Amino acid sequence: MPETGTVLEIASGSGEHALFLARRFPALRWQPSDPDADALKSIAAWKASEGADLANLANPVALDAAAEEWPVDRADAILCVNMVHISPWAATEGLFAGAARLLPAGGMLAIYGPFLANDIAIAPSNAEFDRSLRQRNPAWGIRDLADIDTLARSHGLDRVERILLPANNMLLAYRRG
Repeated sequence: MPETGTVLEIASGSGEHALFLARRFPALRWQPSDPDADALKSIAAWKASEGADLANLANPVALDAAAEEWPVDRADAILCVNMVHISPWAATEGLFAGAARLLPAGGMLAIYGPFLANDIAIAPSNAEFDRSLRQRNPAWGIRDLADIDTLARSHGLDRVERILLPANNMLLAYRRG
């Protein structure tokens, strides 16, 4: 992440990540977003609970990652936690297209969640989770890392890091060329 600037969080959900990260990185401006009205209310409530003490946490904006236009013109970095597998592929395509539009050269897109990778055997818990996701919505599911990397490259982003994390998750970092 940059030392200063704006970090756009895509699919902020309840807003707890944005609140935690805004506290942890006070030199960064955190811009939470979500397409869901209830999530936006939750984010606003978390922000209100902090009062004026958290000036670097912006008001949430309604943003659908799959949309061609976003209500944000620029970001120095983008963070997306647990969206790629719980949304249609079009949302992931939109995420990378949006990152290509908003990020400056060298800007970072970081995504977190479970992914399938050829060099790592799928954990039984992730296989079951994938089945559960696809039963709830056939357009959802754990995505293949090779497909994500191909999509990224098609939008001028290159993966610069893969960090294996607990609970069979990964943090993937992509940099805009």
